[in-house]
Amino acid sequence: MLALMFLSMPVAVSIIGVGAIGGYMAYGMPLVNMMGSVVWGTLNNSVMTAIPLFMLLGEILLRGGIADKMYDALAVWLGRLPGGLLHTNIGTSALFSATSGSSVATAATVGTIALPALTERNYPVAASLGSLAAGGTLGILIPPSVNLLVYGSLANVSVGQLFVAGVIPGLMLTLLFSLYIFFAHRSAGKDTAAADIPLREKLALLKYLIAPVTIFTVVMGSIYGGLATPTESAALGLMVALFFVWRSGRLNTTLLEHCFRHAAKTTGMVVLIIVCALLLNVTLSMLGTTQLVTRWVTSLGLDYFSLLLLLVIFYLLLGMFMDAMSMLVLTVPITVPMVMVVGVDPVWFGIFIVVMCEIALITPPVGMNLFVVQGIRKDGGSFGDVIRGTLPYVFLMLGFTLLLIVWPQMVLWLPNLMSN
Repeated sequence: MLALMFLSMPVAVSIIGVGAIGGYMAYGMPLVNMMGSVVWGTLNNSVMTAIPLFMLLGEILLRGGIADKMYDALAVWLGRLPGGLLHTNIGTSALFSATSGSSVATAATVGTIALPALTERNYPVAASLGSLAAGGTLGILIPPSVNLLVYGSLANVSVGQLFVAGVIPGLMLTLLFSLYIFFAHRSAGKDTAAADIPLREKLALLKYLIAPVTIFTVVMGSIYGGLATPTESAALGLMVALFFVWRSGRLNTTLLEHCFRHAAKTTGMVVLIIVCALLLNVTLSMLGTTQLVTRWVTSLGLDYFSLLLLLVIFYLLLGMFMDAMSMLVLTVPITVPMVMVVGVDPVWFGIFIVVMCEIALITPPVGMNLFVVQGIRKDGGSFGDVIRGTLPYVFLMLGFTLLLIVWPQMVLWLPNLMSN
């Protein structure tokens, strides 16, 4: 599979080629015929319906102008800090993540809004691009998250538990990014324009944060209030977003058509990767690969910490050559049984694997967010600027991953509290 990817074959084609052809070579047509029912059974899960709904929600927020106003509101408050608008990039990414569920959508949206302002104020190019690429990774950790939805479906873990487990790590990672900017990019200075705005106007701009906060509250509150499933909560969040866009006077058929088209394209890409990975997993299961790997790991006598440190290295290397969603759906069926042998909580492991997917999004040479941020630049600058600006965040996230391993209650405290 990796050989096909190195030959520039699309990821989905590489996965299905190895899965379907390998299954046929091992067991013939009966296995290939069985794959259809396995794929249907997985995709027929109601949780999967939440994926296009959250994709559409992110598009509505972007095209409806809510994201633009969100950035403006945070800029007048965070722009005065040492590091200026770089903090606004992180703050807006975190807030947008709490409504969109997609890392690529977060990086593209915030980058499109922020880059003109950063360029106009002569912020360092590498630092600006790095904060946008890294901030975008929060989209798959802070709930609602499409990647957590997929993990919950594949690992048979409560999506509600995963969502609430991602809240504290997501907020702490956001704070860690801002602390880095505070100390490393103090020379970027304070945004003097924000300092000149009267307090009354700053308070008035906070009204633009009502929409994202309300959507997040509706989505998470409906799940933990027992009012809705994750899919139903996504639909409720979408209806709230449509209401706010309607109130702003920007809701029309042209906007809806554009949002539906883009959401359908993104959903199709995600679901295609999931389907192809499922076909490969059928072959691996029939060959006994999962059981073989589990027995092999058990025979090594690795403890909790040794196994997780080994997985950190494994995912770091894999993320250099594979996109986050592919990495997730390909490895979950193998790694979840393996880590449960040494007593790892599957909810905690879901957050762990999503953080590793976040690192993959900004790890060259195939970090998706790196290409997204580079693609929205207007100056045609070097791709090396994005890499230089993002590398410090890679090391920060690796350190954060080690903190997760040492202090698992960071993830598990809130889910345990909510379930009691």
